[in-house]
Amino acid sequence: MGIVSGFNLYEFLGMVLAIFYLILAIRQNILCWYAAFISSAIYLFVFYQANLYMEALLQLFYAMVAIYGWRQWKYNEKNEDKKISTLDYKTHFLLILLILMLTLIVGFYINNFQEELPYLDSFTTIAAIFTTFMVAKKILENWIYWAIIDTISIYIYFQKELYLTTFLFLFYLVLVFIGYRSWKKSWKLQLIK
Repeated sequence: MGIVSGFNLYEFLGMVLAIFYLILAIRQNILCWYAAFISSAIYLFVFYQANLYMEALLQLFYAMVAIYGWRQWKYNEKNEDKKISTLDYKTHFLLILLILMLTLIVGFYINNFQEELPYLDSFTTIAAIFTTFMVAKKILENWIYWAIIDTISIYIYFQKELYLTTFLFLFYLVLVFIGYRSWKKSWKLQLIK
């Protein structure tokens, strides 16, 4: 698998491309979607080899989102600036309840495949799918969800000795706090207008 003295070349390449994705996305450069797609393909392999099947499945979802994002940026000439919104407490409660119920169901199912962390892996995957749609809808609280998802992911990746990915998610965690502050500031400015 390319492991030499604890160094996984595939994991390293996936991490580098994920960082390029973030940098290019911040700059609104369409090449970010290429980096996202290739990074997802590499991480699909890395997570499958680490017996993190739900994380591997999540990479398929991210690869599809990369194709969708590229098409949106390439062919959406209007690219209108969508306003940031928030969800009420009832919607959050129902969303969290749905995520937890699906986590229990999927975790129970994948436990049959000798998954080492079936419930944590299921939770991060299911929550990430819902949270990705929150990002697409520009819902402010997506950053809070990502903070929880990334924190649990850090634990999972560290346990699986995916140290470069652990570092990547520590970096993501920093960006989550920066993103939340930035979006909250924009949201407050929207309220004043």
